[in-house]
Amino acid sequence: QVEEGAISLWNWAVTKHMGSVINDEQRAKLRFVACRLVCLCEGSDPPEGTIRRQILMSMKTGKGWIDIGKADLADEFLEIALNSIEKLYTKLRKGSDGEADIHVHKADVEKDLFKVLSYQAESVFAQGHFQKAVMCVQRCKDMLMKLPKETCYLSILCYNFGVETYERKKYEQSSFWLSQSYDIGKMDMKYSVGKEIRAKVLRLLATAYFEWDCKQYLDKALKAISLANEENLHPAGFFLKVKILLKSGASDEEINSAVAEFMHHELSLDFCLNAAKLLLENGRESVGFDFLNSVAGRFESSPDLGKITLLYIEFLLQNKRELLAKQKVEEIIIGHYTGKQLLSETLNQLHIILWDTAAKHYEAKNYSEALHWYNYSVSFYMPGQIDQNLAKLQRNMASCYLHLKEVDKAKEAVKEAERCDPNSIFTQFSVYKIAVMEDDTDKAVEAVIEMGKLAEKSSQCEDKPTVDENTGSNLLSLAAQIALENEQQVVAIKALEYLSEHSRDCRQVFAALKCLVRLVLSKVVVENEEKRNKDIKSMLTYLTLAHRKLAEPFTEENLTRDIRTFEAHWFRKVAWNLAVQFKDCPEKMRDFFVLSFKLSQFCPSDKAVLIAQKTCLLMAAAIDLELGRQQVTSSEQMEFLTQALQHLQACKEVWKVLKLTGDFAKDPTDTLLLLYEFEAKSKLNDPTLNSLMESVWEQPQIEVKTLEIIASLAMEPPARYPVLCKKALQGALNLHRKQTAIDAVKFSKCLHSLINLSLPTGVTDLDACVLQEVWGYFEDALSVISSTDGYPEMEILWLMTRAWNTGIFQYTIGKYKEAEQWCGLGMRFLNHLGSLKKTYEGHV
Repeated sequence: QVEEGAISLWNWAVTKHMGSVINDEQRAKLRFVACRLVCLCEGSDPPEGTIRRQILMSMKTGKGWIDIGKADLADEFLEIALNSIEKLYTKLRKGSDGEADIHVHKADVEKDLFKVLSYQAESVFAQGHFQKAVMCVQRCKDMLMKLPKETCYLSILCYNFGVETYERKKYEQSSFWLSQSYDIGKMDMKYSVGKEIRAKVLRLLATAYFEWDCKQYLDKALKAISLANEENLHPAGFFLKVKILLKSGASDEEINSAVAEFMHHELSLDFCLNAAKLLLENGRESVGFDFLNSVAGRFESSPDLGKITLLYIEFLLQNKRELLAKQKVEEIIIGHYTGKQLLSETLNQLHIILWDTAAKHYEAKNYSEALHWYNYSVSFYMPGQIDQNLAKLQRNMASCYLHLKEVDKAKEAVKEAERCDPNSIFTQFSVYKIAVMEDDTDKAVEAVIEMGKLAEKSSQCEDKPTVDENTGSNLLSLAAQIALENEQQVVAIKALEYLSEHSRDCRQVFAALKCLVRLVLSKVVVENEEKRNKDIKSMLTYLTLAHRKLAEPFTEENLTRDIRTFEAHWFRKVAWNLAVQFKDCPEKMRDFFVLSFKLSQFCPSDKAVLIAQKTCLLMAAAIDLELGRQQVTSSEQMEFLTQALQHLQACKEVWKVLKLTGDFAKDPTDTLLLLYEFEAKSKLNDPTLNSLMESVWEQPQIEVKTLEIIASLAMEPPARYPVLCKKALQGALNLHRKQTAIDAVKFSKCLHSLINLSLPTGVTDLDACVLQEVWGYFEDALSVISSTDGYPEMEILWLMTRAWNTGIFQYTIGKYKEAEQWCGLGMRFLNHLGSLKKTYEGHV
C-alpha cells in the first residue's frame, strides 16, 4: 500500500508539473518523498520491474535537485541509482542462458549507467569538485564506443562546463572542458555536434587562452581560432583572430594576411567597420586605412557608405589631425547638397561628433574654432527649418560670440534659437546673458521672470518634464551669479527670488535666501521710507520661506541634521537683529521677533537658545499690547490682545524649561508674564481673569510696584475692574506700611488712587460703610504725615480738600453730624500744611 501510494504521488507530481500547477522545486520535493517511500518498501530480493522503477525514480530525483541548484541533495539518490543498476545487472546475469544474453543485458544497463555518471558529473561540478567531475566525464567518455549516440550530449555537457568556468574566470579549467568538448565532438561524426557548434567551442577556447595569458598561450589561441575558422567561417572568428594577432604584436604583413581573408567572404559593413576600428585603435593605421579603402570600394553602392567616412573623421579627430577631418566633413557637406545625403542615423552621429569637437574647443577657450565646427553642423539644416537641436546649436554659437564680444552676432543666433524653440529656458538664459552684457536691466529682469515661469512649469509637469528638474534651478543660480559679477543687484535679487521659490535642493534654497538677505540689507540702510518698507516686507518673506523649508521633512541625503541646525541658527540671528534694527516699526519688529522664535525651534534647546526664545516671545507680546493701546478699532484691538496671549502662553512653556537650567531668582520674567497676561485678559474681559488674580494674591513675595501697575491696568479702558483695582491698591498700601522707612511720596500716590476709587468725586449718596472705610484711609494718611517727613504738600492739601468737600456734601443732604466730622477731619490736615496754611486757614 505504501509503495502504491508513493507511485501515485510520483505520477501526480508529473501530471501537475506538466499542467504548471506546481513549480520545479515543489516537484523535486514530491519526487524526493515518493522515491524515499519506494526505497523503504524494497524487499530482500525485489523483482526486476521494481529495481528498474527504483533506478528511474532515483535518477530523476537526483537530476531534479541538480536542476534547481541543490546538487548536494542529489548525490544520495544518484548513489542509490548506481547500486540499483548493479543489482539489476546481477539479477539479469543470473537469469541469462548464455554469453549472448549477458551482452544484451550489459548493453541494457549501460545506458542507465551513462546517464547516472553524467548526472554525477553535473552534481560534483556544481559543488566545485573539478577532479571528481573529470573522473565522471572520463568514465562517460570511455563508454561512448558502445553508446555513440550520446556523443553530442556529452560534448554539449563539457561545453556548458567550459562556459561556466570561463564566466568565473577559471581559464585553466575552462580550457580543459572546452578541449574535451571539441575532442568528444569529433569522436563519432555520425552522432557528433554540428560544425557550427564545434567552431563555437573553439572560438570560446581561443578566447579563454587569450584572456588567460595571451603571450604564454598565443600558439594555442591561434591554433584554436584557425581550427574554428576551418570548421565554420564566422565574422566573430575573423575578428578574434585579428585581436589575438594584435595582442601578440604580429607584423603588419601577418595582420594584412588575416584581414585579406575577410574580403573573400560575405561580411556586413558594421562588422568591417568594427574590424577597422580595432586596427586603428591598436595603432595599425596603414593596415586600417587600406582596409577601410577596400571596404569603401566593396560597399560603394550601399546607403550606409557614410559610416565609413564617419569612422575616418572620428579617428582623425582622436589623433589631432583636424585639418584632414575638416576636409572629410566638407566632402560630406558637398555630397549632402549634390544628392549624396547621409542616412538619418548616420547624420545624427555626425552631428554628435561635430558638437563634441566644438565643445572641446569651447572648454579650451578656443571660441573661433568652436564656431567653425558648429557652423559645419548648421550646414546640414535647411533655411527656415524648425528643430530643437538647431535651437541648441544656435545657443551654443551665441555663447561663443559673447566670449568673442561679437554681441550683434550673438543676438542673431539667439533670435534664431527663439524662432526654433521659444519655450526653452536655455533660450531665455541666452537672452538674459546678452541683456546683462548690454547693461539692459529691464530686459534682464524680463528674461529672469520668463526663466522662473519655465522652471515652475517644468517642475509641475510630472509626466514629461521639459528639462531636468534641477536644470531650471541651476540656470537661475548661474543667472544670479552673472548679475552679481556685473554689479546688477536688482537682476540678481529677482533671479535669487525665483531660485529660492522653485529649487528642490534645500542647500541651494538656503544659499539663495542668505544672499538675498545680505543684498537687501545693504539697500535698506540708504533707502527712502517707501522703498525701505517694501524691502522689509521682502525680508519677512525670505525668512518665512527659510522657516517653511526648515519645517519640511528632510533626509540625511539632502540636508544633514548639523547643516539644518546651522542654517536655523543663521536665520534666527538675522531675524533677531532685524527686529532690533527696525524698532521704529513695531509691527515689523514683532514679526521679526516671532520669526526668530519660530526659526529657533529647529535649534537644539540649550540655555542660550531658550533665553533667546523667551525674549522673542516677551517682546512680541509687549509689542502687541502696545499696539492694542493705540487708537485702533475694537476688532483690531481684540486681535492684538489675542495674539499677545498666544505669545505669552508659548513663553510660559519656554520659561518652565529654562528655569530648570539655573538660578533665575532675580529675573523679572515672572512679573512681566503676570502683568502682560493681566492686561490682555482684563481688556478682553477674559473669564479666567479672577482665577489668575487668586494666584497673585497668594504670592508672598509680590512687589508694591507690581500691585500698583495691576491697579492701574484694571481701570485702563476698555478694562474696568474697580474691585480688583481696589484690592491691588490695598495690598500695595499694606506693603508700604510694612516698610521700615515709609516712602512718603509713593505712599501718598497709592493712597490718592485708593481714595479716588473709593470716594468718587461728585457722588453724594454714599453708604456709611464706604465712608467709614475711606475715613480709615484719611487716618492712615494723618498717621504717616505725622511720623515722617517729605509727604508732598499738594497731596496734604488734596486730602484736606477731599475731606472738607465730603463734609459739605453731607451738610447739603442734612447729615449735620457727619458733616461736622468730615469737616473736622479736613481741618486736622490744615496744621500740616506749610506755606499754604494761611491761604486756607481763614476760609475753613
